[in-house]
Amino acid sequence: MRLSEHIYRTISTVAGPLLFVENVFSARIGEVVTVHTPDGRDMEAEVLEIDGDTALVEVYGGTQGLDIERTSVSFSDAIKKVPLSGDIVGRIFNGSFQPKDGAPMFIPEKQTPITGAPINPAARARPADFIETGFSPIDGLNTLVRGQKLPVFSAAGLPSKEVVASILKNSRLADPSKRFVVVFAALGLTFHEYSFYMKVLEEMQTGFVAFVNMADEPVMERLLAPRFALTVAEYLAFEKGMDILVIITDMTNYCDALREISTAREELPGRRGYPGYMYSDLASLYERAGRIHGLEGSVTMLPVVTMPEDDITHPIPDLTGYITEGQIVLSRELHQKGIFPPIDVLPSLSRLMQKGIGEGLTRADHRKVSNHLYKYYAKGRDLRRLEAIVGRDGMTKVDILMLDFADAFEKEFVGQGAKRRTVFETLDTGLDLMKKFSLEVK
Repeated sequence: MRLSEHIYRTISTVAGPLLFVENVFSARIGEVVTVHTPDGRDMEAEVLEIDGDTALVEVYGGTQGLDIERTSVSFSDAIKKVPLSGDIVGRIFNGSFQPKDGAPMFIPEKQTPITGAPINPAARARPADFIETGFSPIDGLNTLVRGQKLPVFSAAGLPSKEVVASILKNSRLADPSKRFVVVFAALGLTFHEYSFYMKVLEEMQTGFVAFVNMADEPVMERLLAPRFALTVAEYLAFEKGMDILVIITDMTNYCDALREISTAREELPGRRGYPGYMYSDLASLYERAGRIHGLEGSVTMLPVVTMPEDDITHPIPDLTGYITEGQIVLSRELHQKGIFPPIDVLPSLSRLMQKGIGEGLTRADHRKVSNHLYKYYAKGRDLRRLEAIVGRDGMTKVDILMLDFADAFEKEFVGQGAKRRTVFETLDTGLDLMKKFSLEVK
């Protein structure tokens, strides 16, 4: 009898989404299994761990009230694969890859393991070329480049979903001849957030693929959705030649799901209760972004991280910063001033910015304008501390000019509301602002 036909009725324990199946003849880690419940439901699951003849199985669904004596488990002898097709563009799915837009499932051209294939470091091409987000603080000062991993660090109460929505609708490539698609993974959404994002996706109509996981849906789907999204992104990029921007919100919900599963497995916790392997788990997602020599497509990643208690040293943003190439930081102070997007440009950084700007990419004066804006704004920000001590009456005219420039920079350059700016409009806005204060641009 083949393993795929063998059904086990030897569940010994249920712990949250985990089942312990005893006397298993043969199994392998990552193998897909099906849990058959007494009421006729079939739930998909995966083998997480094997100890002798006992298999630890993780269920992609709720296990509350499960009668283990009447529940059976069948092993498939196959790992989880993702159905792929060019027809996936414009579709919305849930965290289990089931259609959520009311349309029938597409006919797959192929199936690929959900883990993807790691990019050979020798085959990696350097990130290059500019991706326009429509936001001046990003396009002008912290430029996003094809193949880059650039996280957005937010905090509770900040408008991260509005920032994400604007990037979803407004991001594009400088070269209109290339096909650009946004792959969006939303994890642990409340009903209000779900309604908001669905309205945004309806306005987009095409040029996206979305995976949406609700807060009341199985926690395992929160771990699967970003992997589905990245597998789809790799397929569209490296087999269909498209440039893909992957936006994942919110990685904090992903890491909390990882901690919940780790606790159910009774693993030894690391910092703040998160599993010790969280770094390698996050790296297995983030490092799927990139470009490959000889292939036209690219995968660029923009994960959103909500920092618990505004703490940038928290394990989630801390580990994310080690793996990625910079960060975009949202500021509570700017948000309280009514500035949108509330991006704090001083702690923000794009380490690969130089690869995406300059003649033939954006504009020849991009670096010069960026450097001068940084210099003058940093001086103005620093002088605010002196102003708090001595007041404006005790400061020189030059110092007051820098203070006024910092205020105008936040209101006129950083703050743009819902309006989209091209990179050329961004650079012109920066130049006009410096001319307004008679500041040199050498």
